[in-house]
Amino acid sequence: MDERHIVAIDLGTSKFALSVAKVSGDDVQIIYYRETPAEGIRNSRVFNPKKVSVALGTAINTAESELGIKIRQVIVGKPKYDIRQVTAQMQVERNENECITEEEIANMKSDALETYPLEDPDHEELFGAVAQSFSDGEEFQLVENDIIGMACPKIEGNFKVFIGKSSAVSGIEKAFNLIGVKVAKQYFTPDYTAKAVLYDAEMENGVALIDFGAGATSLSIYYGNVMRYYAAIPFGGDTITKDIKSECTISEQLAENIKLAFGACMPDKLQSLSEKVIQINSNSAAPVKQLSVKYLSEIITARVKEIIDGILYEIQQSGFADSLKSGIVLTGGCANLVNCSNYVKEISGYNVRTGYPKHLFSASGCEGVYDSSAAVIIGMMNAARLERSLNCTSVPAKPEAVQVKEETPAVTVSETPADNGTLFRSEEIEVVSQPKKPVKKKGITWFDRFKKGTAEVVGSLYDTMTNEEA
Repeated sequence: MDERHIVAIDLGTSKFALSVAKVSGDDVQIIYYRETPAEGIRNSRVFNPKKVSVALGTAINTAESELGIKIRQVIVGKPKYDIRQVTAQMQVERNENECITEEEIANMKSDALETYPLEDPDHEELFGAVAQSFSDGEEFQLVENDIIGMACPKIEGNFKVFIGKSSAVSGIEKAFNLIGVKVAKQYFTPDYTAKAVLYDAEMENGVALIDFGAGATSLSIYYGNVMRYYAAIPFGGDTITKDIKSECTISEQLAENIKLAFGACMPDKLQSLSEKVIQINSNSAAPVKQLSVKYLSEIITARVKEIIDGILYEIQQSGFADSLKSGIVLTGGCANLVNCSNYVKEISGYNVRTGYPKHLFSASGCEGVYDSSAAVIIGMMNAARLERSLNCTSVPAKPEAVQVKEETPAVTVSETPADNGTLFRSEEIEVVSQPKKPVKKKGITWFDRFKKGTAEVVGSLYDTMTNEEA
C-alpha cells in the first residue's frame, strides 16, 4: 500500500501551526505538530510575505530535520476576515432515468463557483461555496443527503458563495515562493473547522461556532446540518495582548506571555486567585511593576465583552438567533482563557461549551494537536486525506560518500609585505576551518516562549497559582 504525507500549515496572526500526517490507504496518523511564533500576518492575512517566509522557513526546516523528509508542497487555509457572502442558483438538466450521484452534486458546486459573475474580477476571488438546498421541481428545501439517489429530469441548487480579496490569496503564494515550497491547495477553512469540532446533533439542531483567534474572530452558524451564515470581525486575542501591553507599559511579548499564563475573564469569580499579584521586572532601570491578577482580568474581560458583543450582533443579523438550540461552541486559542466560556454564556444567554477537535486520527506523541487552537489544522487534514493524489513530501537522497586523502597542508609565507591592494598583509593569517557538522535545531514551542518571556517576570505570585473557574 502506497504511503504518502500531508503537510498542513495554519497561518495564524500570533502563531504558525505546522502538522505532518502519514497516510496509508484510509489510515491517517499525525506524526508531527508544532507551533511557532508568527510574523507578517494581520487579521489572518499575509501583509509582509518576506517576514512570513522567514518564520515559515524556520518551521519547515525544523520539521524536515526531525522527520528526515523533504517538504515539497503544503496545504494552507485562506484568510477568514474581509469575506462577503452571496446567494447563487444553478439548474442542471439530466437523464430522469438515472439516480443522482455524489459526483453530480460535487460538479454542481464546482460549476456554481466557476460561473458566478464577480463584481470586481480583478481584485476578488471565489473562496468557496456551500450548498443550502436542492429541488427536483416538485420537492423543495431538500438537503444534499436527501437528493442523492433520487431520479428526476432536473436539479435546482441554492448555494452560499464566499468571496474574498485576490491579493490575500496571492500574498500566501508569494510567501511560500520565497522559500521554494509549493502551495498545493488553499482551503476556506470555516466549514472544515466546524466538521472537526461540532457533532452532527449540534449542526442539525442549530449551533453557532465562534473561532476566537488572535487576529480575527469568526462566526459560522449551522442549522439542518448546513452552514447557513458566516461572518468575521478583525478583533481577537492579539487585541487583548495589545490592551495589556498598553495598560501595563510592558513589551508585547511579555504581555502575551502573561495573558497565556494568567489570563482570565470574570474577575469577581476568581475567588482567592484575584488576590494574587504579579511582579514584573523589565530588566532595565525602570522600577519593578506590580500587576494584580484581578486588574489583569478586568482588562481582558472588557475586551472579550466587546468582541463577543460584535459576534452576537452578527448572530442577530443572520436570522438564526432563535434557532440555536445547541447554543454556542467556542474554539480557537482564546477559548482557553479561564472562565471564557462561562462569561460568553453569561452575556449571551446561550449554552456554551469549549470546542476541541474530535479525535479523527491517531496522534501519539504530538502534544497540543487536539487543543482548541489546533481546530483549523485538524479540519484541513480531514479534508485533504480524501485527495488521494496529494503527497507533500519526499525522502531526500543520501549524499554519496566522498573519500578524502589526508595530506599535510602546505603553508606559504610571503617574506615581503604584500602591497598589491589586497586587504591583508603577509603578516596576517587567514584561518579556514573545516565545515562543522550541522546542528539539529529544535522547534520553538509555546512553552519555550513562555519560559523566555517569563524570564523577565521576576518575583512572583505570593501563592501557587491554579486555574480556578467559578
